Amino acid sequence: MQGVGFRPFVYRLATQYALKGFIRNTSSGVLIEVQGIPSLLETFCSRLKSDAPPLAKIETMEECTVATLSGEGFMIGDSSADSEVETLIPPDIALCSDCRSELLDPANRRFRYPFINCTNCGPRYTIVERLPYDRPFTSMHGFSQCPECEKEYHNPFDRRFHAQPNACPVCGPSLSLIDTAGKSCTFQDVAAEAAVLLKMGRIVALKGIGGFHLAVDARNDAAVRRLRERKGRQAKPFAVMMRDMALAGHFCELSEGECTALTSAEAPVVLLKKRTVEGLSPSIAQGNDRLGVMLPYTPLHTLLFDEALDVLVMTSANFSEEPLVNEDEEALLRLKGIADAFLMHNRPIYLKCDDSVTIHSSGSLRQIRRSRGYVPAPVYLRENGPVVLGTGGELKNTIALLKGTHALMSQHIGDMKNFEAYRHFQHVAIHLQHLFQAVPELLVHDLHPAYMTTQWALRQERPVLAVQHHHAHLASCLAENRDAGPAIGLVLDGTGYGTDGTIWGGELLIGDAAGAERFASFESMPLPGGDAAVMQPWRAALGYLSRSFSTMPDLPFMKERSIEPVLELLQKGVSVYETSSCGRLFDAVAALCGMQGEITYEGEAAIELMLAAGGTMGHSAFRYALQEENGRWIMMVSPIIQDAASAVQQGVSASEISRRFHRTLVTCFSDIIRKASQATGIKTVVLSGGVFQNVLLFETLVRELEGAGYRVLTHALVPSNDGGLSLGQAIIGRSCLAGHYRGIQ
Repeated sequence: MQGVGFRPFVYRLATQYALKGFIRNTSSGVLIEVQGIPSLLETFCSRLKSDAPPLAKIETMEECTVATLSGEGFMIGDSSADSEVETLIPPDIALCSDCRSELLDPANRRFRYPFINCTNCGPRYTIVERLPYDRPFTSMHGFSQCPECEKEYHNPFDRRFHAQPNACPVCGPSLSLIDTAGKSCTFQDVAAEAAVLLKMGRIVALKGIGGFHLAVDARNDAAVRRLRERKGRQAKPFAVMMRDMALAGHFCELSEGECTALTSAEAPVVLLKKRTVEGLSPSIAQGNDRLGVMLPYTPLHTLLFDEALDVLVMTSANFSEEPLVNEDEEALLRLKGIADAFLMHNRPIYLKCDDSVTIHSSGSLRQIRRSRGYVPAPVYLRENGPVVLGTGGELKNTIALLKGTHALMSQHIGDMKNFEAYRHFQHVAIHLQHLFQAVPELLVHDLHPAYMTTQWALRQERPVLAVQHHHAHLASCLAENRDAGPAIGLVLDGTGYGTDGTIWGGELLIGDAAGAERFASFESMPLPGGDAAVMQPWRAALGYLSRSFSTMPDLPFMKERSIEPVLELLQKGVSVYETSSCGRLFDAVAALCGMQGEITYEGEAAIELMLAAGGTMGHSAFRYALQEENGRWIMMVSPIIQDAASAVQQGVSASEISRRFHRTLVTCFSDIIRKASQATGIKTVVLSGGVFQNVLLFETLVRELEGAGYRVLTHALVPSNDGGLSLGQAIIGRSCLAGHYRGIQ
């Protein structure tokens, strides 16, 4: 309720019906006491639910009768703090239409003021130090309101009543433009001058709500290529910010759901199908059929686009794979050599928070990266329980704190392979517990002993539980859908440490949060060099070919590569790791087709293979087999590799191979799910893991499974990739505390 205009709404409603009493924020929620004519009280309670502000989320409402008191009118009381915090903090909210109109109105006192906000919009989560959400406990505590702002802040009939970031040019934060030497440049309109630099092809580091962006003119190919070179981002697509919906519709296809997402208060990046790229730099998302698009969601963005700019690359300000930069001094240090200028402000960012990334698929908006706009809005759970903290995985890390019926998930933290990401993880873990005053009874981490998240959990001197990676994926999807299970869980990703010490990733689990049976998995394949084969899929292809053929076939991708040392490793079994990974299977097929032999970002080869299919599923499939071994079904990969290699030798196009490969997987998965259902009687299927970001595979499989009569549970509120892992870990932790945990069988 806090920070979304609920208290003034209640005040106006009570005043309308001449009710006496008060409303007050407490640490256990919003407390309202009203007295008056019974019929009016009934109408008041009804309208609390039906007419609440659009950003207010009423989870529960309890009523009781109390003795009447003397007194006049209705009042808004001060917030109180109890020992148990349950009140939620709203996410950072995009600029509302009312504030946008004032921002661009020359007659308004906040004309072109880049920090304009009200109770319906503006920063929230990223400026909060602790609860209750009141100005003294935010990063606005250093800005004393002028008389006019103070008047608005205390007027229940004003749109800015108790808007904690409320400010104006007289009393609030201000912009500054800094050069690469760290010197402030003096201009009457700093935002306009920054726009001039962008139009000149300069790279500007822009301080936003949750951190810095690197911005550049998306129509200037030389500038975009310069940004790639300086940022160390060779091929991974950039997100763009477009001036308005009309422009987004010019460049991209737009469905009703995608339009809703773009214009929502959350304002995420939405991955849209390209319509045309004419006029845009080809270096933005070369070879990809989608473009990551967002609309201006802050006043500063709006001012930049008011200066004859219409499309900007807007990417996280960091060097490749490092966390987002959020502090001024840090930006000047870490972004030196990348940015040509720094557009800064003096409102501190307490919590760095990346843009959220979404895609509309199979009828729903689905999270790929859940962050700004959505965090820390809770995922609602089906049951209450003890406080548990899930530490997430190594890649796409998030943290989940379970408290009561709320799963409070952190923003996207990133890949835990560098020190800056680990520091960010530590800060978020401490802040989540402090902010919601929740002390976990149990810390849950991944089974992999070398993960930084595992090491952190073991050092906390609290009870810990190690949970298998793919079991956590299954539990995460069940929790999001408020389903207790059991379910048939098809979990497909690149890497997950298995209970047998091998690398899992193509798994069919049957179970629930308490435990699961490994009913089926992909045939184990050799991965020469481990991580080296992940970054160089041609190595993975050699491994898969070596196990699929008695004599290594001669394929074009082998030419001009030093394959002999890798073949020797495979022959001797040195530095060779066994894997059932679906992600590595995609890599191997892509490489033997002559696509990405080496990658620059996670999933690049698999994405290229998916795109090669052109959104079309093949009519014919490669051979595959299901074999039962030692009580577990094996989905045989060797026949798929044999047929794919044969197709390459016959000159079949990569596009056709991709279509056949996708059809093979859908048919194989449908078959093994049918076997699992026949064996157990279960008709609920969970789809989880990063491979299900493959739209062609995901949508086709969902459609065919539902057509066969299965109830299919998927991710929408949290990512199917490792960004949703922490939720599943924490849910399994609760099962353990209840004495039900049995792990993977």
